[in-house]
Amino acid sequence: MKDITIDYALRATWQAVARMYNEEAKKFDSTMAVGFTLLSVDPKTGTPSTALGPKMGMEATSLSRILKRMEQQGLIERKPNPNDGRGVLIYLTEFGLEKRNDSKNVVLRFDESVKKNISEDKINSFFEVMETINELITEKNIYTNDNLENNQDNLDSK
Repeated sequence: MKDITIDYALRATWQAVARMYNEEAKKFDSTMAVGFTLLSVDPKTGTPSTALGPKMGMEATSLSRILKRMEQQGLIERKPNPNDGRGVLIYLTEFGLEKRNDSKNVVLRFDESVKKNISEDKINSFFEVMETINELITEKNIYTNDNLENNQDNLDSK
């Protein structure tokens, strides 16, 4: 993995994680996207539907399809937002809370497994790197001229 680009390592690893989560979700007649949505809805107070997309990093169209399917499966219910007459709150049903717990357990098992196999120092370094990458992207500093020249030199030398 020494000569691959950072974006390739991120993408390939995330795709492997997503496949693993989808395989686990199948055991519960679900998908990773549904599990992620269940974990993103506040189990006590519900969550405004407009806040879910940004919270999950998902486009509204994709989220709308997932929410519609989840409502048909009896996992969620939509209620008017008492603080905003135009808004809708998403609440988990009892069944949704059960499935949320299943999703949470899968995520915690994965987390525990990784932590058993990788030192705390390496995990801390991983999170520092991820934080820095996110900051660079957020601040749009990834594509400054200096960075582009350095990146091009690095790519040319491979």
